[in-house]
Amino acid sequence: MTRAALVASGLAVALLLTACGGEQREAGPEAPAPTSTAPATTGAAKPAPAPDAVSEPPAPEEVPELLRFEAKTLDGHVFHGADLLGGPAVLWFWAPWCPTCQAEAPTIAQAARTGGARFVGVAAQDEVPAMREFVDQYGLDGFTHLADEDLAVWNRFEVAYQPAYAFVDSRGEVTVETELLEPEELLARVRALR
Repeated sequence: MTRAALVASGLAVALLLTACGGEQREAGPEAPAPTSTAPATTGAAKPAPAPDAVSEPPAPEEVPELLRFEAKTLDGHVFHGADLLGGPAVLWFWAPWCPTCQAEAPTIAQAARTGGARFVGVAAQDEVPAMREFVDQYGLDGFTHLADEDLAVWNRFEVAYQPAYAFVDSRGEVTVETELLEPEELLARVRALR
């Protein structure tokens, strides 16, 4: 191989490796843990995005004010409220020590599995270990949960106590419900988002 061919090959590989790096964001409830952002090696396949991943973040003017937030998940990843756009979604505001939240957890788990909307839990009023224990105990690990320890997301949605819900329809319109919903009413509200 000539020296010019070696230099050209080296430049092509360098450009390819540079283009493969980048920051990944958590995409949704079934999203895998973020992978390393180190450049891919030759022959390695780039992982496919999660089915509900947002490929391009929406322009800020397209995002409703309520969804313009970032928060940490229970796993320490960054969650972007704008990722809720494009399909029906439900934010469920809860606290680990809350007996009403504990009683409601099976209904929430069922609605998240069968309701046709993306669920995101917004946990507060306790520490992350207690939040994780609650998720594990009640089988709520099928969707993302935010660790809203400073109540920033709760305050944004004007939630003062739990449980509460924010329903996001496919157009990005948000309706906040601060009253406890009975199981059938909750499931009906989720189905109506589609």
